[in-house]
Amino acid sequence: MNAIETCKLTKHFRDFWGRVNVTAVRDLDLQIPAGTIFGLLGPNGSGKTTTLKMLTGLLHPSDGSVRVLGGAPRDRATRQCLGYLPETTGMYPYLSARDMLLFHAGLFGIAGKQARRKADALLETTGLSAAANRPVGAFSQGMTRRLGLAQALVNDPELLILDEPTAGLDPSGCRLVKDLLRERAAQGRTVIISSHLLADIEDICEAVCILQDGRLIAVGPLREMLEQRELTRFTAADIRPEDQSVIQDAFRLVTGQAATVDHPRLKLETFFDQAVRSAGIADTTKS
Repeated sequence: MNAIETCKLTKHFRDFWGRVNVTAVRDLDLQIPAGTIFGLLGPNGSGKTTTLKMLTGLLHPSDGSVRVLGGAPRDRATRQCLGYLPETTGMYPYLSARDMLLFHAGLFGIAGKQARRKADALLETTGLSAAANRPVGAFSQGMTRRLGLAQALVNDPELLILDEPTAGLDPSGCRLVKDLLRERAAQGRTVIISSHLLADIEDICEAVCILQDGRLIAVGPLREMLEQRELTRFTAADIRPEDQSVIQDAFRLVTGQAATVDHPRLKLETFFDQAVRSAGIADTTKS
């Protein structure tokens, strides 16, 4: 089953006289399976945000069709199952983080003790429990982004659409968000992410598409797109230098060429996360 299906999806923006000024999205055909994390990539002005807004029903297509969770994006039943984090998060600066979530819960008909339990659970999940009663206007950019994600999750959506979800987050915050999104996908929920941070997309997405000038130029499983089939790598642990020489000679004898010998590298994010966790364990031990 596909969570998203578009056919020849097109969006024109017109001037005052009705003339086409910009075609932001052109003949976009997409099928995004349910239960996956899908990345939407492209340079500035490629049509990513316009596409997301058509998926959420905030913009109406000029041509073509779009189905979201089997229905039209503007159907009430569809919107009840959708969570959206826009690129720019609008918040009421004098409300506390908890009150913001209670307000948005009320928009989905969630009230009373159920709303308070949900708000507190989301604040805990996004690492904001300590700031639950602080005015949102005093939040940092990263904290505001986390609260925006909590807001998008308040109705426990089947489809979560995120525009630059890790913008302004420190590495620990990025890891928290990505772990949360993996949990959503493991539960059978669908996540669509638009981001310029390609390392985040590579780390979390199962499939991606790339837009250029509103057109789809590449789409597919990320592993297949990045795999260099013409190269083969062997990895083994703790080979002594003298044994490496023997293996290299055997390799050259069989293939007629020398192999490149190097050591695999961690991603910087992984190393950072391990270092922070280790330091935390050490501090706890000392206390």
